[in-house]
Amino acid sequence: MVAAVRARVDDLQALLVQVRRDLHVHPELSWQETRTTAVIAEQLAAAGVEHRLLPGTGLIADIGPADAEQRVALRADIDALPVHDATGLSYASADDGAAHACGHDVHTTAVLGAALALKQHESELAAHGRAVRFLFQPAEEVIPGGSHHVIDHGGLEDVHQVFAVHCDPSIDVGRVGLVTGALTSACDAVTVTLTGKGGHTSRPHLTQDLTFALAKVVTDVPAALSRRLDPRAGAALVWGHVQAGNASNVIPAEGMVSGTLRLLDVDVWREADGLVEQLVNEVVAPYAVAARTHHVRGVPPVVNSAAAVLSLSRAAAAAFGADAVVPTRQSLGGEDFSWYLTHVPGAMARLGTRTPDGPTYELHQGDLVVDERAITGGARLLASAALYHATHEDDSPLR
Repeated sequence: MVAAVRARVDDLQALLVQVRRDLHVHPELSWQETRTTAVIAEQLAAAGVEHRLLPGTGLIADIGPADAEQRVALRADIDALPVHDATGLSYASADDGAAHACGHDVHTTAVLGAALALKQHESELAAHGRAVRFLFQPAEEVIPGGSHHVIDHGGLEDVHQVFAVHCDPSIDVGRVGLVTGALTSACDAVTVTLTGKGGHTSRPHLTQDLTFALAKVVTDVPAALSRRLDPRAGAALVWGHVQAGNASNVIPAEGMVSGTLRLLDVDVWREADGLVEQLVNEVVAPYAVAARTHHVRGVPPVVNSAAAVLSLSRAAAAAFGADAVVPTRQSLGGEDFSWYLTHVPGAMARLGTRTPDGPTYELHQGDLVVDERAITGGARLLASAALYHATHEDDSPLR
């Protein structure tokens, strides 16, 4: 069956590329993926795949018997990022304020392709007591992410393993990065707002010089954090947005800075709760400003199980060839796929999207270009993983 499903995916190539380009032209930000959800639902309905819409955006689809002995889930994130599309492609984003700069359009069409291909073999899946669920999840790019939304609405009920892919523009198309254990880091959102007495820059002694205090937060809090946490945890507090004032000769009465806290170690991540706020208060104390810290706990690391990585390794060999798997390392990126793995075992693969000998792009940048062969490659990989999924009772594929 693996070879037949792989062939069916290849037959779907033109359709999947068409759908992916349509999604790329019409990106939608987190919790706003109404059109994207409708496009996915239309394709599933045309193929006779049972599905149900989630409240708001996103959907869940199922293939196979409701009382299956084994049920595997394949997850796709469907939201875009608030960045400008700078690819110059003929199918670049039509929305100047949004773009699929993280490859979620590829993830979505890969899972869609797996669903359409596996639907053709639903009776064979049923004969083996197997079923596959497809999770089209909204809002991966915000904290807290949409994985909770899917889980709360039954996405993991009766699921035994869950798989996903993530585009990796540093890996050639046709290759897959896999690692057992931690793949990503924990990631939180941190916002610090300072308020105090403003005034003229010629008389800082009559103010609380909030801008200076904010600068100390930007530089001193990450430095102090590095001395309060185990350095082996790889803690990184990095600011992405700083705002204070509108004129060069006015000390403002309010300012803010926001960023992310990332840690490689899940135990240290749990211990760090409350520490950033404590450090902020200590740093600004000499300047008599008021500080308000909003620390949103985001996601733990994605931790791949050994059995699920074995399934993906076998699936990669079936999808691309014996040398398809390449080693990969834990990154400081955050992924809310990790919340699924706190409920059931599973794994995420890094899907190569770089054209061999071509340029290496960066995720979350407006000029990201992926080799579109990764779309059917991802569909092959995920469909095969659903057939190869290993359990303690049965680690053989469906032939």
